[in-house]
Amino acid sequence: MKGRTIQRHFRESLRSITRNGWMTFASISAVTVTLLLVGVFTIIMMNLNKVADDIENDVEIKVLIEIIDDADKAKAAEDKLMKDIKTISGVEEVVYSSKEQELDLLIEDFGEDLSLFEQSNPLRNVLYVKATEPQQTAKVAEKIEKLDNTYQVVYGEGKVEKLFSFLNTSRNIGIVLILGLLFTAIFLISNTIRITIIARKEEIEIMKLVGATNAFVRIPFVIEGMWLGILGSIIPMAVVTIVYYKFYNIVQPKLQGELLQLVDLTPLLYQVNVLILVLGIFIGIWGSFMSVRRFLKI
Repeated sequence: MKGRTIQRHFRESLRSITRNGWMTFASISAVTVTLLLVGVFTIIMMNLNKVADDIENDVEIKVLIEIIDDADKAKAAEDKLMKDIKTISGVEEVVYSSKEQELDLLIEDFGEDLSLFEQSNPLRNVLYVKATEPQQTAKVAEKIEKLDNTYQVVYGEGKVEKLFSFLNTSRNIGIVLILGLLFTAIFLISNTIRITIIARKEEIEIMKLVGATNAFVRIPFVIEGMWLGILGSIIPMAVVTIVYYKFYNIVQPKLQGELLQLVDLTPLLYQVNVLILVLGIFIGIWGSFMSVRRFLKI
């Protein structure tokens, strides 16, 4: 296709947008509202997914070490236990914590009254173990329980499994909702564009009667659909960026030091804005292409 023809198609698509003012406004409004919902819901789901990941990654196994009176034997037993745990498949990290450190943590959490136990510390030395995959925590804990010098293994048995099941169910529901919203967006926007093109069917029929090829008729409408997708994406991208930027700056400082964190501004906003723009362009082009096709057979 010649350069002049391409330029002509672009000019014609821009003229059509300005010439059909109300229909253009209706199409852009449909694109804007639908993509705004897609953008907002995507950000919400990505943050909920991060919360789920943070909760999973915080799950760890607490291994209480058997007490041995002889200091040298106790140290050798602890070293051997740590080494054995590290050789277990699925173990990512093993951290040692002495009973003095454990008491300090209790004093920090529950107050200075517990400092009375510093003279006679009843706690045990502990190993904190993290699994490579949080879902494998229970299996790793079962293997650790069988090792020598292990007094008790604590990981929230029963509760952890329910937590993982709930988080997986939540993720699956989120994926289904996003897919449903995307299909709804495609349906609503493409139908609005189809109505716009149906209102101009006489224009298409005249072009066909004077000998225009299918491609010559279709391309300006496809380009026009692209413009509608781009114009309809501008407001959703701006709203999503501004609202999440302000929300992040207000809420994130209050979450400093907490387990749950918001998804960082970048690359999240870039990813969501690209999704909105690409989705708008795709639906605009696809809707126009499919709508024009029915009028090309005369």
